[in-house]
Order: sequence, then C-alpha cells, then structure tokens
Amino acid sequence: MVEWITSPGLTPYPEAIAFMEDRVAKIAIGTAPEAIWLVEHPPLYTAGTSAKDSDLLDHDQFPVFEARRGGEYTYHGPGQRVVYLMLDVGKRGHDVRAFVRQIEYWIIRTLAGFNIDGQRRDGRVGVWVARPDLPDLPDGTPRDDKIAALGIRLRKWISFHGLSINVEPDLGHFDGIVPCGINGHGVTSLVDLGLPVTMDDLDVMLRQTFNDAFPSPD
Repeated sequence: MVEWITSPGLTPYPEAIAFMEDRVAKIAIGTAPEAIWLVEHPPLYTAGTSAKDSDLLDHDQFPVFEARRGGEYTYHGPGQRVVYLMLDVGKRGHDVRAFVRQIEYWIIRTLAGFNIDGQRRDGRVGVWVARPDLPDLPDGTPRDDKIAALGIRLRKWISFHGLSINVEPDLGHFDGIVPCGINGHGVTSLVDLGLPVTMDDLDVMLRQTFNDAFPSPD
C-alpha cells in the first residue's frame, strides 16, 4: 500500500528534504510503506545536479537550494502542487528511464482529466502544452509552454524528490531562472490556460490516475 500524505500551508524546503531522507531510509529497511507526499512551498529556486550557474538569472529574488535531484533549475512556490514520490523502484522493475516515463504518463493522464493535452517533447524533460494561440518562436518553432516539471533521485532503489504541476502560481516568478535550462518556450498553469481548477481538484485527479501509471508491484 502507498500512503498518501497532504501537508497544509507552505512547507519549508529543508523540512521537506529532512522528511524524505528519513522516510526513504525507513522504506529501504521495510519499516515504513511507500509514500506520495503533496505539498506547497514558499517561493524558492532549486538547483538539480545539471544546473548551470548562467541559468540563475536573479540571485537575490528567492532562496536557492541545492536539490541533489536530476535536472537543472526549477521554481517552487504557492499555487504549485509539488508531489514527492517515495517509491520502491527496485520492486517496480529496476528501470530508471521507465520510471521517469511512468511519472510523465501520470502527469499526462492527470491533465487529461481536465481536458488538457499534455505532451512529451524529445530532449525536454517534463510535460508541455502546445500553444498555437501564441506566436511562434523567432526561428519559427511552434511555441510550447511547460506545465509540469520532474526530477528524481534514488537511494537503494527508493525514489525521492518527484514532480510539480502548476495550478495557479505567480508565473512571473519563473523569470529569475531559465526553467530546466530551456530557453524560448514559456511556462503555463491550469488557471493560465483558462481552467478554474483548485489544488483540491488536482489532488483528487492525481489519486484517480495513480494506479494507471504505477500498477502495484508484484
């Protein structure tokens, strides 16, 4: 059984890291079940293991934390659902790439519940929404906006960190970084796309679609 945990209010980032470290250790030795933890953070930037200094455009806007997860810079803040995945990837196939694909599929299935066509893009981790309503990029490339980011880390084949989906964050807060190291394309949210979706609505849909993406391990 996977335990679902939802924290009210804004969870400080260091507290989230400490909780995950403890829970992952317990899952690894079999004293705690797998967990999905739903949080919101105060405004902050996190730097993944591939983050480039040049992609942090504003050093003073928000605190910056070394995340030790895969990926580059990302933003977390109010109005964004952060989903921390503490799952036993060893029991789920020992395949990190397949696990990342499962996370992307979960996001896509969740967005489909709100009639949003979330899409993968080659060479770009995360989930994207095509924006034919907006001008193409200067080189003629059709505009995509990122609606969900992901980055994980494994310890003893137990995952932590996870994903984020933009419900109604301040999109201007992404301007202090090059999100995930990708220039040109933008960032969007459920509300920015014209959908009056609440955090509770998203949480319900995440639960409904979870088993589609992550069948119970044998």
